[in-house]
Amino acid sequence: MTAATYQRVVLASRPRGEVQPDNFSLETAQLPALGEGQVLVRNHYLSLDPYMRGRMSEAKSYAATQAIGETMIGGTAGEVLESKHPKFAAGDMVVGMLGWADMGVADGATLRKVDASHIPLSAFLGVAGMPGMTAWYGLNHIMKPKAGDTILVSAASGAVGSVVGQLAKMQGCRVVGIAGVPEKCAYVVDELGFDACIDYKAGKLVEDLAAATPDGIDAIFENVGGAGFDCALPRMNAFGRVALCGMIAGYNGEDVSIRNMRFMLTSRLTIRGFIVSEHLDLWPQGLGELGALVASGKLKYRETVAPDLASAPDAFIGLLKGRNFGKQLVKLI
Repeated sequence: MTAATYQRVVLASRPRGEVQPDNFSLETAQLPALGEGQVLVRNHYLSLDPYMRGRMSEAKSYAATQAIGETMIGGTAGEVLESKHPKFAAGDMVVGMLGWADMGVADGATLRKVDASHIPLSAFLGVAGMPGMTAWYGLNHIMKPKAGDTILVSAASGAVGSVVGQLAKMQGCRVVGIAGVPEKCAYVVDELGFDACIDYKAGKLVEDLAAATPDGIDAIFENVGGAGFDCALPRMNAFGRVALCGMIAGYNGEDVSIRNMRFMLTSRLTIRGFIVSEHLDLWPQGLGELGALVASGKLKYRETVAPDLASAPDAFIGLLKGRNFGKQLVKLI
């Protein structure tokens, strides 16, 4: 018999500056009755992503603010327990947005059935899911690289940046990453195949960036903003392209204003922010390509996995501080 209750993490209060553990609360809640077209899912994995920090704020954004007292938003992967939707049956593995909870009821139209026989279920929340699609779209539809281009990727060891760099290398580009510690830089070069990686904490960002990009930069995939992006703009070649994915350096209210904005004009740059969920028509193509690359072993990835739902707040805070290595997940079962 299916349990009548489930556990969830709700937003208890809005952060002021850095996110704190007491901004969240772990609760037990009643499962709603299953209606027509709905599916009951036991979540195996929860995805933690930087965009969640923006949802916790009441500032104007591209999406609705996370409500106080409601289940924190988040991508999930799990198993169907019961279904009143014709496309799903008990035992199916699905990806959805059931949030920070060990179980949930969803409209079947919001779920995607996945085959975990060739790709681990967790990968559908990372390299073969939304982060992978973010990388795929930004690279192919905004940066539009050509063989021989120099590509710069910030947060290069993360869930998105690591995929951007590998895909760019497959297209014949020189790829330079920016990461936070020597261990991450070594992984980016030795395991992922980037041509170079700059440790921004080493204190020589301008010099190291110049040494790694002797022919300038043709396109940037920007996840962080702040000093790294500001230092990269003077290195941009004429008519360079920037895919602006995130500004994590300013998520806690830090100043991420751009001192080198004049180079946007003098280098005639194209800078475009994007939200990958606004391009769902391209997801079947992108996810198909990414899934095939993962299954063949050509696209590598790494995961940091927190052990249970109660650990989600600390894992999320660690993500915002760069403590994770690769995709940050929470294992729920």
